[in-house]
Order: sequence, then C-alpha cells, then structure tokens
Amino acid sequence: MNAVVAAVGIMLILSLCRVHVVVALIVGALTGGVVGGLGIEGSLAAFNKGLGGGATVALSYALLGAFAVAIARSGLAHALADKALALVGRQEVNGSGALKWVLVALLLCVAVSSQNILPIHIAFIPLLVPPLLYVLTRLQIDRRLIACVITFGLITPYMFLPVGFGNIFLNEILLGNVTKSGADVTGVNVTEAMLIPAAGMVVGLLIAVFVSYRKKRVYDLEKIAQAEQVRVSYNALSLAVAGVAILAAFVVQLWLDSMIIGALLGFVIFSVSGVVRWREADDLFTEGMKMMAMIGFIMIAAAGFAEVMRETGQVRTLVEASAGWIGHSKAIGALLMLLVGLLVTMGIGSSFSTVPIIAAIFVPLCLQLGFSPLAIVSIVGTAGALGDAGSPASDSTLGPTSGLNVDGQHNHIWDTVVPTFLHYNLPLLAFGWVAAMVL
Repeated sequence: MNAVVAAVGIMLILSLCRVHVVVALIVGALTGGVVGGLGIEGSLAAFNKGLGGGATVALSYALLGAFAVAIARSGLAHALADKALALVGRQEVNGSGALKWVLVALLLCVAVSSQNILPIHIAFIPLLVPPLLYVLTRLQIDRRLIACVITFGLITPYMFLPVGFGNIFLNEILLGNVTKSGADVTGVNVTEAMLIPAAGMVVGLLIAVFVSYRKKRVYDLEKIAQAEQVRVSYNALSLAVAGVAILAAFVVQLWLDSMIIGALLGFVIFSVSGVVRWREADDLFTEGMKMMAMIGFIMIAAAGFAEVMRETGQVRTLVEASAGWIGHSKAIGALLMLLVGLLVTMGIGSSFSTVPIIAAIFVPLCLQLGFSPLAIVSIVGTAGALGDAGSPASDSTLGPTSGLNVDGQHNHIWDTVVPTFLHYNLPLLAFGWVAAMVL
C-alpha cells in the first residue's frame, strides 16, 4: 500500500464519518508515515516539523477574524444586509424571487474578484457572509449552493486567468515548473491550455445552482440571531471609518504581501477611531480569533500532514507506479496522471504546492507518451487544481465554511467538502481528460 494513498484514504474516511478534520489529519498522517517506513517516532517528528508551515496562515486568519468582528461592530456589512432585508420584504409582498439571484451573483463576483481585481483570497468571507446569513435564511437559500458558488470563485480564476493569483499559479508555478522539467512551452498560451478544464468548473457551477441545490432549505433563524447580531446600530462616521480601515488593510496587504499586518492595521484604525472602544477591544479581538480558530488549527495540521507525505518520498513512488500501469496509452496516461494529482492535492490541500511535486515526474512521462506542449501544460495544471475543491484541508473549502457556519448549521464535510468535490472535481477530471486528448 502506498503511503500517500493510505494517508489520504484514512483522512477522508474519518472526515466523512464526522471525526473532526484535525483528528483525521493527524491519524491519516501517522498512518501514512508508518506505511511509508518512517515509524511512529519518525512520523511524529516529520509532522511536528511541518506544523510551522501552517502557523503564518493560521495567525493571518485569526487576525482576520478579529478584523471581521470589528467591521461587524461598525455596521458596514449590516448596512448592506439591512438593504437586502428591505428587498426581502418587498419580495414577500410582490412574490418575486429575483433577490436570490442578486445575492448569488454578488457573492460570485466578489469571490472571483478576490483572486485578481482585489487579490485578498478568502479574506472577504468572514467580512461579508455572516451578516448576510439572516437574509439568506429568510430566503431559504441552501447554504451548500453558496459554498459551491464561493469555491468556484476562489478556484476557477487562478486556474484560467493569468492575473493576480492566476499570474502566480499559471505563469510562475505552472509554466515555470513545466519548463524546468524539460518541456519547451515557448509560445504556449496558458489560458488556451486551461480553457477546457475551466469549462468543466463552469458546468459544475451550473449544475449546483440550477439542479442540485435550487430547492429551498430551512434553517433556524433563532440560532443566527444568537450567533450573529441581526440588528447593529451604525452611523455615517462608523461606516466611513470602516471604509477607511478596509481600504488601508487591503493596500497594506498588497504592498507588504502580508495579511497579518493588513488585518492588524485595520483593527488598530477601528480602535483609534473609537468605533471599537478601548475597554472592549480585548474581548472583541478574542471573539474574532475564536471565530477563525478552527480554520487555523486545520491549516496547521494540514501543513504537518503534507510534511509527512513529503518525508515518506512516496509521492514520487505513486507517480512512478502509475507510469508503470500506463504503458503506451495516452488515454490511460492522462487519466491516471489526473487521478494522482487529485489524490496528492486532496492530501496537501494546495494546488500551488502540488504542481512543483508532480511536474518533475509528469512532464517527462508526457513527453514520452507524445503529448503536445499545450496538452502537457493542461494536464499538469489540471492535475494540480484537482482536489483543491473537495479537500477538507483546503482554504477553498475552509473559507466558505468559516462564513456559513457561524451559527453551527453548516457542516464542513457534508455541506462544503462533499458538494464541492462532486460538482467540481468530477467535471474537472472529465474535462481535463478531454483537453489532454484534443490539444
């Protein structure tokens, strides 16, 4: 049994059985380490070594949670929610369902923009989604639909558009590693290479929105009222300060490439302005960090998991074993490479970290099978992106859950991970294989 297969399999099975994701990651990592020959002590040492890799992200999300609570206290997001609630009242009188599609379109546009126009990734979710939960619940919108919409916006832009995070993934990581691994990609249009796989993501989104989760779903309004303030007082000053704080946080984040400093500066602006009172700042800061604690611990555990997988050295063994099964069949080769990419990314939880690992072995294999440079870029890019949606440890699934589960009515595994896996990984696998065959 390959250590990577064993580790990811155990982690996924435990997660689906509603064992907490952190526990599932630890047990999966130790199982993979033992199977990979590291032993218990070696597995623990590798796991502990990797924990530091997730600390920066965890601290970023914790500070972001405090910033989000401060924004909620200012009333900015609730001002938007109040406008939406007024429209809900009109909708109930007029019998129109247009507001649902306005909110879905809004969240989709913000998620897409978070990858390029304003590259803040998942930072917008705890700021925007919790205040809208009451409105979404009044409209009886299925939160699984919202999870699929947000995840689509977090993944598709970076795997298709070479702007913002897409520029990093497509040009620096994907093309850079494919070139380093021996393929000549001079003149290759990376957007053209990823067009068909991206179309698979669009198909998955359409199925989620118009087929799987189009029906209404009832949630408890009282739980939302207890967890998220439905009524918040605000005025022109508090809204203006919130605008300045958000702008300052985003500018600093882009300037210093640090979500930690950006969120911290935003919180300081709220405190200095008086929107958040000094005597309340400590409790508010703690409240915000608690809100994002789960996602932080999962990211830390995921970093340890990934380090154990690297230490076993069996990612390369898995790929080489797949090469032995392929023979001379391009069709089987493309399918197996995509499946290996899915497995590795679901374990590591990051497409950006997966591509350098698989490119070194996939590219020579693709050249041997006679794939064109365009097809090679498509295969490696799709194999890397596969598993970002649907991974319990990916920030593309943890982010939506952090916003949708503030009242405890949205399960991370069954309401985010499973829906995004089914609607994005399966179409991406199919469309990625088609791209490999036709390019």
